[in-house]
Amino acid sequence: MCGIAGMMLVPGAKFPAQMLARFAAAIAHRGPDGTGTYEAGDVAFVHNRLAIVDLVTGDQPLRDAGGGVLVANGEIYNHVELRARLLNYPFKTQSDCEPPLALYRQNGPDYASALRGMFAIALHDPRAGRLVLTRDPFGIKPLYYAQTKDGVAFASEAQALRAAGFGSGALNAEKRAELLELQFQTGEATLFDGIVRVLPGETLVLSGGRIVARSRVAALPLGGPQNIGSDEAVDAFDRVFQDSVRVHQRADVPYGMFLSGGIDSASVLAMMARLNERPVQAFTAYFPETNAADERGAAARAAAACSADLVEVPVTAADFWAHLPAIAAAMDDPAADYAIVPTWLLAREARKQGLKVVLSGEGGDELFAGYGRYRSVVKPWWLGGRAMRRRGTFDGLGLLRIDTKGWRDGMQASETRARLEARTPLQVAQAIDIDAWLPNDLLAKLDRCLMAHGVEGRTPFLDPAMAAFAFALPDTLKLHRRWGKWLVRRWLDRVLPAARAFAPKQGFTVPVQSWIAADGARLGPLVAASSGIAEIADRAAVVRLFEKAADKRRGFAAWSLLFYALWHRRHVLDRNDALDTFAALEQARA
Repeated sequence: MCGIAGMMLVPGAKFPAQMLARFAAAIAHRGPDGTGTYEAGDVAFVHNRLAIVDLVTGDQPLRDAGGGVLVANGEIYNHVELRARLLNYPFKTQSDCEPPLALYRQNGPDYASALRGMFAIALHDPRAGRLVLTRDPFGIKPLYYAQTKDGVAFASEAQALRAAGFGSGALNAEKRAELLELQFQTGEATLFDGIVRVLPGETLVLSGGRIVARSRVAALPLGGPQNIGSDEAVDAFDRVFQDSVRVHQRADVPYGMFLSGGIDSASVLAMMARLNERPVQAFTAYFPETNAADERGAAARAAAACSADLVEVPVTAADFWAHLPAIAAAMDDPAADYAIVPTWLLAREARKQGLKVVLSGEGGDELFAGYGRYRSVVKPWWLGGRAMRRRGTFDGLGLLRIDTKGWRDGMQASETRARLEARTPLQVAQAIDIDAWLPNDLLAKLDRCLMAHGVEGRTPFLDPAMAAFAFALPDTLKLHRRWGKWLVRRWLDRVLPAARAFAPKQGFTVPVQSWIAADGARLGPLVAASSGIAEIADRAAVVRLFEKAADKRRGFAAWSLLFYALWHRRHVLDRNDALDTFAALEQARA
């Protein structure tokens, strides 16, 4: 896992002064184990390495005999199998990222369809005058670009492009509205004018400093459900999941996993325990002295049954106030998901324990229908059915002074793309989440919070073989009576009874609302006066909102404003002092 950045120029243009140095500094946290650069004619790259596979000869850029040069942020999990297929290619390293070069020589820009992994890749073919940028189908790894009069620049993080002088520096008003109302942003455009996402599964071909072709690999199969019996499906899940976890453990460094009290992470633990001779190292978060659900009991039972070593990581109000500015700073492409707080602290602890790789359960809810909202989607409206995300965070609160009417435009576009003829309403809902919510909230959170500490997050549920299997299951093997993830629960009940797969779901909540409510009288005026909030919201209304933060809806709205105020301080005001929340807000006054 690493950070990449670079540029392709139009004819006659020159690279900005210190461009590669600025890129390297901006993404240094993503790759603390070394920096490599490349410059040839109209293309320049920088690569900051987090060494995971092939620690000795795997430095990048990687080169082939035909003059091709590659830098990658990611892991190619099927690199062993690809090497066995590509017998005539003269491999120079054991790096998992060298087979994409060989595939490119064989298949050209369509090379990525054979890759199994998470990746953002830049590949320069100087003989063809071509630069190819590619992102994995689920969008596990990020990639951004900016088109300028001098060419196209790209980077693993949007803030790296801004640090090197790309993008206009202005905020996109429509994306700001979407973030505030939805919690994340959909589609290509980002909150920064002029900085664009490479979409999940997308490949861009550049020539002469301009994008000349696009293609896209879909994350999900196109058809509807297939017929398969329940027992047969459980056995098939066991085979597919074992293979996915097996390849996701390929690493030359120590690895562990994040364990909650939920079904997905317990499933990952059970399979890791099956495949490893040594005890699995697991990390779980808890919230002392709060009313938040305590998952330590469930995590401890599962860990004990698997003989895993469990590290319990407390997340306190003091941690929240001390580290929230740094956490918001890490989320340069912002998602106001309060789970960023424990995720960031878990990653910090994993790194302290000497780990560079952790596996997690992201994607299980989306692929196997674990969210309660899916049960609502499949009901007719007269039985309580309702569409997803119909109301924005600030709808009806009378607080914002900006127009947010178009905040659902991106969601509507995802809904349109998801409605393929053969799909059931449940599959459509799953496809919407996998298109919009998963890459732009959950996976953005995982990437930024872990890479802030030089830790790689791996997601064995988000594997091409797993997606093809899961999405094609009959609806009844996903939703069954009051249970979501029915198939996974049946499997887990068989292999790890201690996980209590059919116990009532507690739900994972972070007590940010109670922390904010406890300091609402002090916090409200500071947030209201901050530069980012003062320009979009009525000050008196913001103060009143924080005074009423004990109310569930108002508390979430207060959290969204607090996050945005701290994000704006770092990424718009460009203040990155190591301050706690209250000092940072004082500094961010309008």
